[in-house]
Amino acid sequence: MTFVLGLTGSMGMGKSTTAAMFRAAGAPVQDADAVVHRLYAGAAVPLVEAAFPGTTRAGAVDRAALSARVVGDPDAIARLEAIVHPLVAAERAAFLAAARAGGARLAVLDVPLLFETGGERHCDAVCVVTAPPDVQRARILARPGMTEAKLDGLLARQMPDAQKRARAHFLVDTGRGLRAAERQVRDIVRALAGREGRA
Repeated sequence: MTFVLGLTGSMGMGKSTTAAMFRAAGAPVQDADAVVHRLYAGAAVPLVEAAFPGTTRAGAVDRAALSARVVGDPDAIARLEAIVHPLVAAERAAFLAAARAGGARLAVLDVPLLFETGGERHCDAVCVVTAPPDVQRARILARPGMTEAKLDGLLARQMPDAQKRARAHFLVDTGRGLRAAERQVRDIVRALAGREGRA
């Protein structure tokens, strides 16, 4: 059975870089953001348009228009989630089936809001990517258009890093450089070698 490892971390922690390290170590990785992006240009389009007329353009979901329609409206958000979540679940099942068929001992689900959405229930263990607060802030503030106020607002909507770390089975600290992070990833892959998973 394939062992399913959830990979998460707050913004600016280096999660995408860490996901690439797991890929380099031979583990298939599914990027939840990329899945939603594909769905918003494919299977989700007619369903979203039916539920929220005028929120698709040129065969794709217009994220800005959709956001304007649902943000601040719990009923609308629930309707959107009822459309998107089953599609994401089907993509996850297909990914894990392919990993199992390919003989993968470890498969990684890269989900930014894993704990916030209850996604850890689909995983055998969770790895949290972390870094010191000053490193995190410096990375995010280096992004175009980012301000201290915007950063504080974004962080306020995420589960605090300390809570994520407390719930993790494994940690990757990217604040010590790429080589140290790569060693941590290799150690995790070795630690999970031969462990039976759910997939």
